[in-house]
Amino acid sequence: MATSFLGSLGWSGIVIFGFVILAAAIAYAALRNRQTPRQERATEDATRALYDERPEQDETPR
Repeated sequence: MATSFLGSLGWSGIVIFGFVILAAAIAYAALRNRQTPRQERATEDATRALYDERPEQDETPR
């Protein structure tokens, strides 16, 4: 009697394999999304410059 792929591997094997693939994809994305200290500093400086350029009239009284 021939067994199907699903029958020979079993659901537990498929779930474990899926978890390993998902963990690898998340680790890959986390490593690729890192910034160097120079890039981080440039981002922070640009954000501060944008906040400094904001006109005072945009602020609403509370």
